[in-house]
Amino acid sequence: MPQTAFPIKAALTSKCPRCGQGKLFDGFLTLAPRCDSCGLDYSFADSGDGPAVFVTLLAGFVVLGIALWVELTYEPPFWLHLVIFFPLTIIICLGMLRPLKSFMVAAQFHHKAEEGRLKD
Repeated sequence: MPQTAFPIKAALTSKCPRCGQGKLFDGFLTLAPRCDSCGLDYSFADSGDGPAVFVTLLAGFVVLGIALWVELTYEPPFWLHLVIFFPLTIIICLGMLRPLKSFMVAAQFHHKAEEGRLKD
């Protein structure tokens, strides 16, 4: 059996968390049903809203920090803020979403995470 790929490496490359070779996604954010290299079934993976929450927090912190700095330093008109920071927000959010979703799936695999169960 292949050795488990390191979760951060798997996240940055969007590869299988087990073998580090097969692709993780079929579309932009749609998980493939299984690894095309080692056959790992990705049905265990449920990243939920985790990646979106982290992206929102991180992108908001970065964009807001830059926008505040620009406002306090240059005092541009509101429309210029909109022209600069709206596209920047979209680019940062879309750029971070796929790697964070890959990381969540790889971390679930690495730590053998599964649904909680109540004892009967």
